[in-house]
Amino acid sequence: MTNRTFLVHSSRWALMAAITLGCLIPVNAHEGHGHKPKKVLDEDAYRPTARPDRIILTWTADPTTTQAVTWRTSTEVTEAFAEIAIATSGPEFPKTAKSLTAKSEALKTNLGTAHYHSVVFTELAPKTKYAYRVGDGENWSEWFHFSTASEQPEPFSFIYFGDAQNDLRSMWSRVIREAYSDAPKAKFMIHAGDLINTAESDGEWGEWFGAGQWLNAMMPSVPVPGNHEMAKLPEGGRKLSHHWRPQFALPQHGPQGLEETCFTMVYQNVRIIGLNSNEQLDAQTPWLDKVLSENKCPWVVCTFHHPVYSTAKDRDNAALRTAWKPILDKHKVDIVLTGHDHSYGRTGLDTPLITTGNVPTGVNTTDPKTGTVYVVSVSGPKMYNLQTQPVMKRSAEDTQLYQIIHIDGDKLKYEARTATGEVYDAFTLEKQPGKINKLIDQTPSTPERRRQPGSVPAASASKPSTPAKTAVAP
Repeated sequence: MTNRTFLVHSSRWALMAAITLGCLIPVNAHEGHGHKPKKVLDEDAYRPTARPDRIILTWTADPTTTQAVTWRTSTEVTEAFAEIAIATSGPEFPKTAKSLTAKSEALKTNLGTAHYHSVVFTELAPKTKYAYRVGDGENWSEWFHFSTASEQPEPFSFIYFGDAQNDLRSMWSRVIREAYSDAPKAKFMIHAGDLINTAESDGEWGEWFGAGQWLNAMMPSVPVPGNHEMAKLPEGGRKLSHHWRPQFALPQHGPQGLEETCFTMVYQNVRIIGLNSNEQLDAQTPWLDKVLSENKCPWVVCTFHHPVYSTAKDRDNAALRTAWKPILDKHKVDIVLTGHDHSYGRTGLDTPLITTGNVPTGVNTTDPKTGTVYVVSVSGPKMYNLQTQPVMKRSAEDTQLYQIIHIDGDKLKYEARTATGEVYDAFTLEKQPGKINKLIDQTPSTPERRRQPGSVPAASASKPSTPAKTAVAP
């Protein structure tokens, strides 16, 4: 063996011994003990590239025959496409894929400019699984699946989230993923406003999309805006975040000026109604009455951000309750899903018919029943003080929750689960011909979650917030 060969082998043996014995020198040993890791900046973490990201499914029309998809790229992508085919058990489906050209627009944010692209797949077959991908012809996403709704009523589930809002990457991600693990076949997700905390923060929107990741690309979302999606204007007042419409493709048939924030759609035997509780309440009232008057679906689910009955201390949305509750009562809407109050509360079917006063005085459960269940919930980590209400059958504070709602014929089963998957609240609604729904309470025997006396509410470590006393919080 030559000296050179011996040295090479010796070096290899020494390296292997060092690895085996754990004797390798740390890469930062030469820097001493004062080294501090550097935080990755939002402009680096959420910089768009030619590869599609923030892919999300929504609907603009009939879920039995259409599906909308939106995604983001860097500005170097000036023409984008979506390909779709009926999914097969083998890898041959791309051969039959149809290509559609996307509608594209630029969005200038606090982190720079990106291009947003959207396609609406039409003329789809009901109750069919499709595979699709998006890209620019060279840089493609992976293939995703989605399924169209059935033309006939069939059992299905959906997921509902109250405010996500704060610490989305670190604290809300576990909630949406836990919800998916409990209901992987859910048909869509309802987000009842305050998806993020700062309306125009592209980094926060990046965190929200990152928490859902590929789930957003396979399970459609039905979002409505909260007050934190309303950006402050320099001249005063607020305006819907300019992120909203480029990144969510939603119906545009609501009152003028409320396109893609006030809408309705039908999923099998359920009418879904999304309202914008931040502005133009009176403009939405006759629209809501008309939609419900013409409704032929046996089930109606209504969602908006601000609660009809508040659960947070010193809050009340009297103007909203005065405008909309008489319409909800008149048409006996089955369930109303809201957020905003960063606590949990759920009524029975005996909410008072009166529209003023958050806590009814002199009104008891013997008054006429409305047939509507009102829910306030929170999925993110920011919490407010709970104000107990006589109308609430189950309440909680300092608890991150998600809700799974299952509809099968004349029954609606509701479960509120904690971030660790435990059932916290549950009931079943049953349709009764000519009568209001029957409510079967299935609340678990576990005590209500309440804060210890003297403790303070959990809040976002980055941006704690105090609840406002007005109907729409700043």
